[in-house]
Amino acid sequence: MNQPAQGLMAFLNESPTPFHATAAAIGRLKEAGFVELQEAESWNPKKGGKYWVTRNDSSLIAFVLGSDLGKGGFRFLGAHTDSPGLKVKPRGDEDKKGHWALGVEVYGGVLLATWFDRDLSIAGKVCYLDRKGATQTQLLDLKEPVGIIPNLAIHLRREANDGWKINPQKELTPVLGLAGADKGDLKALLAKKIKGAKEVLDFDLFFYPVEGPRLMGINKEMITGARLDNLVSCFAAVQAISAHRPGPSAMMVLNDHEEVGSGSFTGAAGNFLESVLERLLPQPEDRGRAMAASHFLSADNAHGLHPNYAEMHDERHAPVLGGGLVIKTNAGQSYITDAESSGRFQSLCKDKKIPFQHFAIRADLRCGSTIGPLTARRIGVRGLDIGVPNWAMHSARETVAVKDLGYLVELMQAWLGE
Repeated sequence: MNQPAQGLMAFLNESPTPFHATAAAIGRLKEAGFVELQEAESWNPKKGGKYWVTRNDSSLIAFVLGSDLGKGGFRFLGAHTDSPGLKVKPRGDEDKKGHWALGVEVYGGVLLATWFDRDLSIAGKVCYLDRKGATQTQLLDLKEPVGIIPNLAIHLRREANDGWKINPQKELTPVLGLAGADKGDLKALLAKKIKGAKEVLDFDLFFYPVEGPRLMGINKEMITGARLDNLVSCFAAVQAISAHRPGPSAMMVLNDHEEVGSGSFTGAAGNFLESVLERLLPQPEDRGRAMAASHFLSADNAHGLHPNYAEMHDERHAPVLGGGLVIKTNAGQSYITDAESSGRFQSLCKDKKIPFQHFAIRADLRCGSTIGPLTARRIGVRGLDIGVPNWAMHSARETVAVKDLGYLVELMQAWLGE
């Protein structure tokens, strides 16, 4: 197994939620010598210093300051920590004909059918009162399978293989206990899992499939797993900035809530990145000059050519798994790529002998988007959108190529050192 694939699978296993993905990234930054900054405290960053700051435990910015303290521009890497899934409702406990179930909301554009009949666990962030009456928060991962969303037998729905519209309220309620068991109390269960907790007040919890990532294919050339969109990009960005040596100023931003529009104080439409830049470069002119000299690489997985649905692609813009990195363009500015930024990227790829491909959506389909356009608008920076080809995007289990992961890590390292 090559090193990036092994590292990615370890990262995925540590990251069932955006909170855990952020914590996993921070652990790797600490090992690389990065120092924590707190938003609520004053900063005194040094030239050549390596720092990180987080917001709400689910968004993360890390940076390495060059000798010019960023005035000569930054090389940015951007990705998002969240993935589509099922989020537990605040008062989720339900009694369904005596069975203990948990009500959920659909988070993001989920391929709903892929969540049936999977072994599910629960993870996220919990707010609680400790035994002294103080409010605390803690990340929690039950790890063991505790729930399942059972399909209805085909004998009871003979037309199932013809397809049916899934009703999330009715059909996507995970079952945690059988009829006749004690009445379910999620908060009581969580309190037992947290040392020193007197009472659980609230939580941000998600179900996730416990089956881990694996190498697939006759030659083990594919990686399958949950949350590859977009933890592949997060992992590669962390690897790249951790290896960056003081030279050009480099910055990585990993935002939460991309899958639901980024409209939060941790999302790309919020002011997290803008606030950090204002603290590093408080003078508007210095900041404006730095942004004019900066370049933003927005990384988010791309739709790989599906061999069973080739007609869903524009045949000249249909990237294949294992064929190299994908430059994503869109006339409606769902991606920020333009000719100049794409040319700069292509030149770097050619110099490093990294293959690249192009993706543009069919003209009769609606294009998705990324944190790229939102970031470009907030801070006024040029950049482009790229990604690795991905099968089954937004499924409970996705697929990418081992080769493409290696290309992404190598390219990001080169991008920061350019």
